[in-house]
Amino acid sequence: MTSSNRSRGAATWALLSLAVGSFGIGMTEFTVMGLLPDMARDLLPELWAADAETAIAHTGWLISFYALGVVVGAPTIAGVVARFPRHRVMLVLAAALTVCNALTFVLPTFELVAASRVLAGLPHGAYFGIGALVAADVLGPGRRAQGVAFMLTGLTVANVVGVPAGTFLGQQFGWRVAFAVVAGIFLLAAVLIGLFVPAHEGDASRTLRAELRVFRIPQVWFTLGVGAIGFGGFFAVYSYVAPLVTEVAGSPEWVVPVILVVMGLGMTIGNLLGGRLADLDLRRTLVGGFVLLILVQVLLALTAHWIVAVAVLVFAVGFASSVLSPAIQTRLMDVAEDNQSIAAALNHSALNIGNAMGAYLGGLVIAAGFGYVAPVWVGAALAVAGLGLAVTSLSVQSRRSAPARTLAG
Repeated sequence: MTSSNRSRGAATWALLSLAVGSFGIGMTEFTVMGLLPDMARDLLPELWAADAETAIAHTGWLISFYALGVVVGAPTIAGVVARFPRHRVMLVLAAALTVCNALTFVLPTFELVAASRVLAGLPHGAYFGIGALVAADVLGPGRRAQGVAFMLTGLTVANVVGVPAGTFLGQQFGWRVAFAVVAGIFLLAAVLIGLFVPAHEGDASRTLRAELRVFRIPQVWFTLGVGAIGFGGFFAVYSYVAPLVTEVAGSPEWVVPVILVVMGLGMTIGNLLGGRLADLDLRRTLVGGFVLLILVQVLLALTAHWIVAVAVLVFAVGFASSVLSPAIQTRLMDVAEDNQSIAAALNHSALNIGNAMGAYLGGLVIAAGFGYVAPVWVGAALAVAGLGLAVTSLSVQSRRSAPARTLAG
């Protein structure tokens, strides 16, 4: 075997090891959405007996608790560990994710499960952020977005295989079984990272204080806003897929995992295509992705009573949102100057602000009596706001770079 083949093989194994962890994160983050009725029935039995719709809306806040853990943990952990070797940091984060998801499996009450979801969210952003830096470095210049997309493939494949499987297992054997499986996946990820991710030194000069300087860069704030508000549109839809399928389209419960597989397929294809498109033209990928996301959400809201339309348009929602993901991650690293560790992690803080916002606003309109289609309209509105921020960010950058190009000419 040639040295180049060995190098390609080593890179593949390293990326696959990181992707196993992102697969686990996809399961722990999104399986809740398919099991909301089951978790509401078990954790809030009195409220469920009195008003099942309100119980589901309240249980949806578990999604928000997890997301808030990501928001807090991503910049804090990434900033603190920036000086340490990245391969060792990834190993510790995978181990922490194992323990925290095991807590969700064993803790008995809604309040304790909510606390475990916050804890499980804390390592999420740092895992993806630092893992994105390692993945981008593995494939090298000109293929950075594809490296990030490869690692994120674990997240999207989780939505094809892991989330539907976790939903099915939870429906058949109790929702806690899904989280036992998730803990086992993170344990496997920790082993693989220890074996296959090569040494990747941190920057000994980086401190939390130095990394926090990233917040002085206006384009960082723009990009975080694009991720937080724009992706809130996706999560408003995804968080309430289960009742959309069963209550609005009138399909049986077993259809929910099927619809989740369809959405996951869209996310997987969109993520892989999005990495290539972002490397070719990041700006057009951002704008085009949001336009598509808005269009398909509006169509979903208008046709949600027909299960065939739900299947087609849920695929399209997953596709459009995942086309955007590598583009937003890469843009944030581009505008962050030398604050790479915390910037890469902040992307996941932003996306999980969107997760919390989408789940909360979706639950709010359901609890207010607007029905299970209302979160889809909320999602479309948030995507419109995300598009507006993206266009504003790109326009501001173009205006500021124009004088520099004139002087250079």
